[in-house]
Amino acid sequence: MIKLARYLKPYALLLTMAIALLFVQAISDLSLPNYMSDIVNVGIQQSGIQNATPEAISEDGYTLMTTFMTEDEQLIAAENYTLLNPGDTTAPGYEDAVKTYPLLETESIYVLNNTDPVTFETLDPIFGQATWTFINYFQSLTPAETTDSSSTASMTDVDFTEVYAALPMLTRLPPATFDEARLQASQTPESMQIQTAIQFTKQFYIELGADIGAMQTAYILQIGGMMLLLSFVSIAAAIGVGFFSARVAAGVSQTLRRDIFRKVQWFSNTEFDKFSTASLITRTTNDITQIQTVLIMGIRILCYSPILAIGGIIMALRRTTSMGWIIVLAVVLVILIIGIVFALAMPRFKKIQKLVDKLNLVTRENLTGLMVVRAFGTQKFEEKRFDGVNVETTQNNLFVNRIMVFMMPTMMFIMNGITLLVIWVGAHQIAQSAMQVGDMMAFMQYTMQIIFSFLMISMMFIMIPRAAVSGDRIQEVLAIEPSITDPVAPQNLPMNNQTTITFDHVSFRYEGAEEDVLHDINFVANPGETTAFIGSTGSGKSTLINLIPRFFDVTDGEVRIDDIDIRKVTQHDLREKIGYVPQKGVLFSGTIASNLYYGDQNASEADLEIAAQVAQATSFVQSCPEGFEREISQGGSNVSGGQKQRLSIARALVRKPDIYIFDDSFSALDYKTDVTLRKALKEYTSNSTVLIVAQRINTIMNAEQIIVLEHGHVVGKGTHGELLKTCDTYREIASSQLSEEELAL
Repeated sequence: MIKLARYLKPYALLLTMAIALLFVQAISDLSLPNYMSDIVNVGIQQSGIQNATPEAISEDGYTLMTTFMTEDEQLIAAENYTLLNPGDTTAPGYEDAVKTYPLLETESIYVLNNTDPVTFETLDPIFGQATWTFINYFQSLTPAETTDSSSTASMTDVDFTEVYAALPMLTRLPPATFDEARLQASQTPESMQIQTAIQFTKQFYIELGADIGAMQTAYILQIGGMMLLLSFVSIAAAIGVGFFSARVAAGVSQTLRRDIFRKVQWFSNTEFDKFSTASLITRTTNDITQIQTVLIMGIRILCYSPILAIGGIIMALRRTTSMGWIIVLAVVLVILIIGIVFALAMPRFKKIQKLVDKLNLVTRENLTGLMVVRAFGTQKFEEKRFDGVNVETTQNNLFVNRIMVFMMPTMMFIMNGITLLVIWVGAHQIAQSAMQVGDMMAFMQYTMQIIFSFLMISMMFIMIPRAAVSGDRIQEVLAIEPSITDPVAPQNLPMNNQTTITFDHVSFRYEGAEEDVLHDINFVANPGETTAFIGSTGSGKSTLINLIPRFFDVTDGEVRIDDIDIRKVTQHDLREKIGYVPQKGVLFSGTIASNLYYGDQNASEADLEIAAQVAQATSFVQSCPEGFEREISQGGSNVSGGQKQRLSIARALVRKPDIYIFDDSFSALDYKTDVTLRKALKEYTSNSTVLIVAQRINTIMNAEQIIVLEHGHVVGKGTHGELLKTCDTYREIASSQLSEEELAL
């Protein structure tokens, strides 16, 4: 299948665009749990307050918080805050501040100079440390026996008016008084410090008269809008990926079908013997469909899943590393299930395409030979033969589907089990204030994304082996080199109507056969003459004729046209000089005219009428009101065998070639039509070289040269009269078909 990768080169740009969109989709999908976590943590739990640093704080609040800061931290705070006084309308930002914080109308407040991320990154740890220094100091003043696990929570709901009353006393205490509390605060995780400080900030905003509800609503709407936008981006990217992947898959499939069709067009009979017709049809349709499906799914899933899985792991561990072992457990369980499924299902997947070949073969044989089946009353036998293959295919597919049915609930069980495990472990960490609820929810979603990614990859790995088998089967057809090829430096055949065909010590052996089927054949077919071949069934007549258009190549000797070895000219030039009528007349679906135009697309209507007249086809062509536009169904099933042969002959006549080959092409004609046709044909092809294979003596007895074959050897050569005297084989054939009076003539 790797060898077929070259078919992706023309679509490199589309593939690049699809992969780029996959990254966009993955980034959007991976960002959503983060925003969901922010809504829970900040929007709900923190009332929309994102930072521990208050954007505005009362004068008493500022004094309180800076009291528990170090001198350096106090200087940093002083640099970042400006004191606004009531009625000071000339101060920058006063109008906005008084609208947001109504307390400014009566009391002075401190307002943060800049609200950029750098400022918050600097001040948040300072306020977090000060908050926990405050908490630890006041807890140290409480008797140990009254301290419980809820004391910290109660401190976040402290009534600051009572604390402010103690400010004069607190500010007079020496800084060393808070060293022990500050040391304890430094041992608290920074994330917990900031979370607690945010609760203090909320109290400061309430003190200032700010609308906390409006702040919370604005934050949730902002983050919700961002999530909605990312969802639309993800959807648009998914649609784009679907479009590009479909274009790539359809384009590759179209090219593959074209190349296989072109390759098969150049197959000789030797190559056709290696592949059954049913197999070639399956490879051109079902196998390419498998490749197309895998390309569509592969671009969308096989590329997307690793991005999502790796991104999910990174994002989950950024939230918390304490539950990383849960991800490892989930991935191990998923890989274990996938391994079991692979071990059981892969052999059956590889068998599917061969069974489809077999099913197509039996179906095609039955439909092609339906009249024979009915004539011999073997419908039950054919039903049993078809049912055997059908049952085997069904059982194979059922086994694979049962495995797949087992895998999906198992994967869902793992996903639900991992979800419960995340909740159980996360709940304990939330209780210990080591994690926020939103972080746990985000971690859960990332874990599900990771598991789902592996699940999608497993689905692709199940599809890929079947597609790989299809790819190998397609490559077998594309890789095979036809045994009959054009020369590197071809010669040109003479452009004349006087063509001589020479068989010079020609022998032929089928590939893999132990002996020749034609032995040392020598004859010359001259222009303006008819050379006929006769012999018993299996004597090699059709094989000999098929050497001329190079359906096979000779094993020894040469076949020459005008003293040029036919292997030294292109097949196209060679066959342009030949009008070939096969043993079994073949018509294509369309009309009578379209079938005759097959001989020469540039022929005129007069050429069609003359060809039909010579082939004795005018009567049944004119018997239908449509005339030459009469419909011909697939395979010519709506015309008789004799009509089919006459149309095949007319098609060759339209071509006006230098060489005519009739491979037992008069067998379905009645005696009268045969005689009339041969007489008209003799006049029409007076300058051409005509070769006829026949079983009936009457068809060839007027030929200028008759060649008698027996077991691949020429046992007689001459005219009808000469062979009756000199060739026993010919005399036996003639005696079986002609009366004594006819033989005497």
